[in-house]
Amino acid sequence: MHIAVLLHEAVEALAIRGDGVYVDGTFGRGGHSRAVLERLGAAGRLIALDRDPQAIAAGQAIADPRFTLVHAPFSELAQVLDDLGVAAVDGVLLDLGVSSPQFDDAARGMSFRFDAPLDMRMDTSRGRTAAQWLAEASVAEITEVLRDYGEERFAHAIAKAIANARTGGTVATTGQLAKIVEQTVRTREPGQHPATRSFQAIRIFVNQELDELGSVLPQAVDRLRPGGRLVVISFHSLEDRVVKRFMRDESQPPKLPARLPIRAADLPPPRLALVGRARRASEAEVAANPRARSATMRVAERRAA
Repeated sequence: MHIAVLLHEAVEALAIRGDGVYVDGTFGRGGHSRAVLERLGAAGRLIALDRDPQAIAAGQAIADPRFTLVHAPFSELAQVLDDLGVAAVDGVLLDLGVSSPQFDDAARGMSFRFDAPLDMRMDTSRGRTAAQWLAEASVAEITEVLRDYGEERFAHAIAKAIANARTGGTVATTGQLAKIVEQTVRTREPGQHPATRSFQAIRIFVNQELDELGSVLPQAVDRLRPGGRLVVISFHSLEDRVVKRFMRDESQPPKLPARLPIRAADLPPPRLALVGRARRASEAEVAANPRARSATMRVAERRAA
């Protein structure tokens, strides 16, 4: 069962109006969506997206005329809204990362806790699996992914070990990959499995998670009405860095070359205003749901044009 992280805080941050239109870009198992629907009035509307077919199937249990669920990655937000005839919205919520069912279902291949097919796709209906990519990728490509998306200091050694393992066949299961990494990485942070960073890196790459995030953020701001809120919950430093920089840049006047003869008052105003500081899960929430310990929530509001 998936427990929505920062549930109360995220819904409060949206500052929901009863007749507003809102987007839950990551439906998951519907924790945030249900909470939003409880706040909406009869004239309100909630549009939810998810690229996981299992999440879409779970969402069929919500029979509410105010609710629309679409099978799509959130990078297609603008197209989804266009298809639904929605020009602007009052809030967008993005709960990034992997849901508990994706981690805990061995068949999804997300976790080294199970020996299962090495899939890792969030959308199992399209794209290459992690095993298919590892069968074709060069040592340099694997090294780059492990280094850039996992911040893995032993990236090159692990990449060579994976390439060597392929000479005896494909690296097809999570157990095989975890064993290769474990035999290569001799030291690791206390309490962390040696394969943690490698699994994170390959999953992020297979699902193009950072590219998806970089694509959806400007689309969300484009569609927000003045006063509308953008709420993003991230779960690792790479995601949070993208969100933090985007919100910071959009909350400042554009940077122009030095000595350009333009007055500050003549510059276009920033599109966003930051709302409060980054929020983290409380000790009580982390105790009840350990997966909340790495969550960071950032909020910004659309300024008037």
